[in-house]
Amino acid sequence: MTDSTTSTLLRNVRAVLPHRVSERTNIFIQNGLISRVADSDPDEGSGAPAYERASDSPSTFGLEGLTLYPGFIDVHIHGAIGVDTMAADASDLNRVSGFLAAQGVTSWLPTLVPAPHADYSQAVIAINGAMNNQIGARILGVHYEGPFVNSAQCGALRSEYFKTYAAPDDLDALPLPSGEAARMITLAPEVAGGVELVRELSRRGWVVSIGHTRAGFELLDLAFDAGARHMTHFMNAMAPLHHRSPGPIAWGLSRDDVTCDVIADGIHLDPHMLQLLLKLKGAERLTLISDAIAAAGQGDGDYQIWGETITVKDSRTSNARGNIAGSVITMLDAVRLMISLGVTEVGVAGIAATNPARLLRLDQECGSIEEGKRADLVALDAQGNAVLTLIGGEVAFRKQ
Repeated sequence: MTDSTTSTLLRNVRAVLPHRVSERTNIFIQNGLISRVADSDPDEGSGAPAYERASDSPSTFGLEGLTLYPGFIDVHIHGAIGVDTMAADASDLNRVSGFLAAQGVTSWLPTLVPAPHADYSQAVIAINGAMNNQIGARILGVHYEGPFVNSAQCGALRSEYFKTYAAPDDLDALPLPSGEAARMITLAPEVAGGVELVRELSRRGWVVSIGHTRAGFELLDLAFDAGARHMTHFMNAMAPLHHRSPGPIAWGLSRDDVTCDVIADGIHLDPHMLQLLLKLKGAERLTLISDAIAAAGQGDGDYQIWGETITVKDSRTSNARGNIAGSVITMLDAVRLMISLGVTEVGVAGIAATNPARLLRLDQECGSIEEGKRADLVALDAQGNAVLTLIGGEVAFRKQ
């Protein structure tokens, strides 16, 4: 999708700004960017129904009764509505983008699992095609989950495709989208050559995240010094916390300079653990991800994904080995759970939009409702349902 070249006014909306909630705000959008954010007169009222275009101007939305958030950014998602990012073409990815826009997601990273090189190449060709013709939620680049990870913490990943690192050629083998696409990778620093891999990735501008790991404090400190600053689906596919062998979970909890992402579906992490994480890390150091697979949005059943059968029952995924195999939630589901756990609206905007934008080094462009930033926005009703999604100031979804 292209950014809007028209002017738009979002009138009298309750808006979640970076440090406060404004109960009545007028937001002006020009050429796809937020040009002005101004508290509105409480006596001003249009009388227009929520999310209806106001009758006085075709470029004005009256959003009374709704709460406006910065558009959500999902940095870890494998697919949805029957589409697997490893087996998709560009039109398939665009269909996922349309589905995500209806769930309040305005940007995402298609996430690839360990696979033969030919599968990687085909997946990146599809990502390139979709990025050249954006429809719905904006594809920002690619996230490689592996292949440089620990087979002892493989989770649902197929260990026969895992790799170690010996030289830059091993990294050159990973296909990349063209242009200035975001590049993120999840790796385990304990694989052979792991710390050197972190250093080389960081030198090339990748976002390096630690996951599928059993590394100890000393090695994790070395990975941090080499450039790793984030942890993938924290607490999942990691050596468990133990008082005599603290490992990656204790390391992540103990460092204020490390951020973590979490799958807030109530299955990967018990809600009490999410509350503990919020207390120990703070919302400013957490990012929500869906880790959704192709079965998301499809309901319970058996699905052929990544060359095996993945069963979904009562919204829980499992493969033949009994491992959880991703989720079937959306970012909107995760947002609703976090709100139910008492996270403030400002905190929710942070963990669903601002923090992932900062992780990808895009926070000067998007991720918060501020003047000069891209008008990627979602309006939610009182039940937490998406009613209107704008991407670059254009309507990407509107509830009928």
